[in-house]
Amino acid sequence: MKGKFITFEGTEGSGKTSVIKEVKKHYELQGYAVMVTREPGGISISEKIRDILLNKENTEMDPRTEALLFAAARRQHLVEKIKPALDKGMIVLCDRFVDSSLVYQGYARNIGIDKVYDINYFAIEDALPDLTIFVDVRPEVGLKRVFQTPNREVNRLDLENMDFHKLIYRGYLELAKKYDRIKKVNGEQKIEEVAKEAINLIDKIL
Repeated sequence: MKGKFITFEGTEGSGKTSVIKEVKKHYELQGYAVMVTREPGGISISEKIRDILLNKENTEMDPRTEALLFAAARRQHLVEKIKPALDKGMIVLCDRFVDSSLVYQGYARNIGIDKVYDINYFAIEDALPDLTIFVDVRPEVGLKRVFQTPNREVNRLDLENMDFHKLIYRGYLELAKKYDRIKKVNGEQKIEEVAKEAINLIDKIL
């Protein structure tokens, strides 16, 4: 039996990571084998690329370089960690995947969603998620959380201006219209409520 690949997307500070923890706990109690991972990262090579991408000093990074680095990290992560887990029949919960690149580099950096999709198609081939949960939080709310959460890593993308973060949000709304696999949950509720909405969507594909 092939597993299920579920990704979580959202603006900075949307609470994806906390929602994923709740969802993992729920399905493990149901007896499922669940693996949680993240992008960029998840494995040694991709974590090293993450350090380059999110380093606050790398302000001169070209948007296409950024897109290519994300795709490279994604390819390695996919073949080394995600695919083997799916082949074992596990539920894979991934904090960000290809849609982040489509929105951040394609839409907000203005490279074009189709161009960034082409770069990523080379990286992932046809390995798209079975379900993508967009944790819908307005950028003003998300960024307030980022800067008010103690010990949270503040990275290069967090420090972009508000116009950039508004573009990210708009990009996600556009993608949600474009792809049926992307479903929205209201991320401005209590974490338990957000997790409950996500679990209801996941139940439909299990």
